[in-house]
Amino acid sequence: MADFKIHTPETAPEGAKERLKQVEAHFGFIPNMLGIQAEAPALLEGYLKLSEVFERTSFTPLERKIVLLSVNYENDCDFCMAGDSYVAQGEGMEEEIIQALRVGAPLGDDKLEALRLFTRIVVRSRGWVDDSEIEAFMEMGYTKQHVLEILLGAALKLMSNYTNHMAETPLNDAFQPHAWIKPTPARVG
Repeated sequence: MADFKIHTPETAPEGAKERLKQVEAHFGFIPNMLGIQAEAPALLEGYLKLSEVFERTSFTPLERKIVLLSVNYENDCDFCMAGDSYVAQGEGMEEEIIQALRVGAPLGDDKLEALRLFTRIVVRSRGWVDDSEIEAFMEMGYTKQHVLEILLGAALKLMSNYTNHMAETPLNDAFQPHAWIKPTPARVG
């Protein structure tokens, strides 16, 4: 395992110190992943800015969380699944929806389920999505804008998921109650 340092504002390279201070002021702590990303100030800046941009998409706050948690699930990212579950719960997302996303189960709402499935298809196929899948997604009330905005969420999560895979990022104490291991599919027959 590569030994990645979890930076604080005091130990971070110059280009990341102020951003870590802002993160700490916002959350009350620095998520370990961001402390690791601080080693590459441009990555930390890019991740934080892309996070802000993703918040301005045409998706509702609930839909944005569904995109992020679905990408985390597909990419097997235990740190982001725990962290995003923590944030989703803090923002009032229904526990039933959070738990369904964490186990890869269908959501109770057809439109939200279409978003969950299409997001996972986009990630799994690395963007090589059949026209029929795009059309089925849009038939549920989404638009081409939504199709493309999923790419924004997937790009955001690529930066965080892959950071955590390489660094084997340990969970912050705040995220421990949301620790996650991807469930193993049940065997058939």
